[in-house]
Amino acid sequence: LLRAAIDLLPEGVTLEIFDLLGIPAYNQDLESDMPTKIKEFKSKIREESDAILIATPEYNFSVPGVLKNAIDWASRPYGDNSFDGKPVAIMSASIGMLGGARAQYHLRQMFVFLNMYPVNGPEVIVTFAQDKFDANGKLVDENTRKFLTQLLQNLANWTRRLRGEKYSV
Repeated sequence: LLRAAIDLLPEGVTLEIFDLLGIPAYNQDLESDMPTKIKEFKSKIREESDAILIATPEYNFSVPGVLKNAIDWASRPYGDNSFDGKPVAIMSASIGMLGGARAQYHLRQMFVFLNMYPVNGPEVIVTFAQDKFDANGKLVDENTRKFLTQLLQNLANWTRRLRGEKYSV
């Protein structure tokens, strides 16, 4: 889904994927001397990103532990929330019939505390993902491509709007 997003970006928009691999388990005792990977992650969010795009599956009716762990690191210590004021969009894919919807709703709950500004639509919830991607992982479902394209355009517009810039419709 992220690879498809790269191909469908609006003109003038770039997407950098930050791999969560290597982020250690959150430990409040390390907040005063954060691991290098966490410092890099927080910097990418705070200083190098105009907006955030989260792609997630759903595990056990919620956000995967790895993603929750990364969010905890990036929003800590208290008063040093890298996500503060950032526009954000979510997309999810699952082999099940709910497509990650519950993970998305739990993320939206977190965004309230994190003071993030989510794009409300369209919701990109890819159900039965095994039927929407080919054997090489390429998104082949045209409806999903359409919704993803609109989500990315809406995120770009929302980001510009929040920054007080002109935006296209």
